[in-house]
Amino acid sequence: MENFDVIVIGSGIAGISAAIEARDLGASVVVLERGYGGGASGLSGGVVYAGGGTSIQKEAGIEDTPENMFNYLSQETQRIVKDETLRRFCEESPGMIEWLIENGAEFKGTVCEYKTSYPTDHHYLYYSGNEKAWPYMNYATPAPRGHRQLAPGMSSGNELMRRLTATAERKGVVIHRLTRVQEWILEDNVVHGVRVKTVDLEKMDNHKKIKKYGDKFSNWYPPLGKKLNTVAENLWEKYSTVEEIRGEKIIIAAGGFVFNQHMRTQHIGPYKDISPLGTEGDDGTGILLGLQAGGYPKYLSHFTAWRFMSPTSAFLEGITVNENGNRIGGEDLYGATHSHRMITEHNARGYLILDKNMWKKAKSQMKEQTQNFQRLQLNYLFTIGHKKANTLDELAKKINVPVEQLKTSVIEYNMGILNGDGDPARKTPAYCAPIQDGPFYAIDISIKNVPVFPAPGLSLGGLVVNEETGQLLTEVGETIPNVYAAGRSAVGICSNGYISGLSLADGVFSGRRAGSHAVQSMKLNKLLEV
Repeated sequence: MENFDVIVIGSGIAGISAAIEARDLGASVVVLERGYGGGASGLSGGVVYAGGGTSIQKEAGIEDTPENMFNYLSQETQRIVKDETLRRFCEESPGMIEWLIENGAEFKGTVCEYKTSYPTDHHYLYYSGNEKAWPYMNYATPAPRGHRQLAPGMSSGNELMRRLTATAERKGVVIHRLTRVQEWILEDNVVHGVRVKTVDLEKMDNHKKIKKYGDKFSNWYPPLGKKLNTVAENLWEKYSTVEEIRGEKIIIAAGGFVFNQHMRTQHIGPYKDISPLGTEGDDGTGILLGLQAGGYPKYLSHFTAWRFMSPTSAFLEGITVNENGNRIGGEDLYGATHSHRMITEHNARGYLILDKNMWKKAKSQMKEQTQNFQRLQLNYLFTIGHKKANTLDELAKKINVPVEQLKTSVIEYNMGILNGDGDPARKTPAYCAPIQDGPFYAIDISIKNVPVFPAPGLSLGGLVVNEETGQLLTEVGETIPNVYAAGRSAVGICSNGYISGLSLADGVFSGRRAGSHAVQSMKLNKLLEV
């Protein structure tokens, strides 16, 4: 049996941030990781949403303030957390970037000016949300806040977590990999540790490679991912043993529940056709442990999904319509925001309508505006992933949309641009162009779990915590003193909706909050004992 001051369950960015913070304050810390480390954070794009005047923003000549950031995020979060919590998040944001840099992260102030879901390797600071879109731009001055870890392609998330994990271990944090929490150790109904199943890593030849590809394919081709993960699971079961680890404080940072089929079926509602994004560790284990400790969950029906239409930015010049030919909304909205509207108001079905000029322009932008993984998807869309017709009437029939309503939506869009009134959906003028020259094109942007054109998504709700400390709360608002939750296991900044980088930023914020309070609480208890 091992003993530590602080036990952290999960080694994504929330768990590693909690561990580093607690270790810096003098605690002995162990991280229990069911895989090899990094969690969903390691598979992410490595974007941290930060503003208020970070050193990276200043390097790029960007003016921003905590108040301006708060005004914008207030519209995104819609009071999912208290105003004082959101203000603290914004005020601490510049310092958060410096903390990440001190612990190994690296950012760069090269701004991407055009709208994109993920920037090229020429750009590491970008408008990663709805900053420039209506109505958000009415509440705050737009500023780029997506800080991407310096690394090529989609390796930024892996690189960020590799660096932070290395820092944690260098500082003395113990990490037990391939270790799963089975249950609490309870004494007088108080949590004092966990029972785990773990393995000797030296016995696990080839397991790491199998698991690596299993996790990747789970996001992009689930059938193959499931097969590989089953092989890895059987190998782990063969060599695993049960052990006990005791700790004075426990921090749950085990991710969400998008890979828990039972919980998904129970809560997912209109998001049922998304492709799960994350790792197998996002199976609700952390949330269920929190419930067993006396906590309670909230907003479990809140999900997010991405159907990005950029890159390339020329695609944003078209219009999106539902299966009845009615306009969905401004195409320059962040991909998850537009998708949420399509999912909840338009039966999760839609089409992007473009004319010849937009199509040609989009093709010309591919080399300059895309990463390799984005190019693969665009190659599909430009070859077999679209419908084409010489007239709008023919196009409407091909996609089974009412002809007159599609034409009406196009005419209203064109008239607003040509008469100077602007787009009726209030898309920013930079992406407004009349749809008038055939042939015309339609891309099916419906939310479907299609391997070649997936609509990935994840869960946003979690355990309710004290927003000052990160400690679990019971349903009647009482504090559970020994147990904390952070990241996607807890209700946090991004539990209402999602913009790129907000989950990682909330993970750092909530993880450090929990790690700090856990140690300060232990020190206070020891003083009181004296």
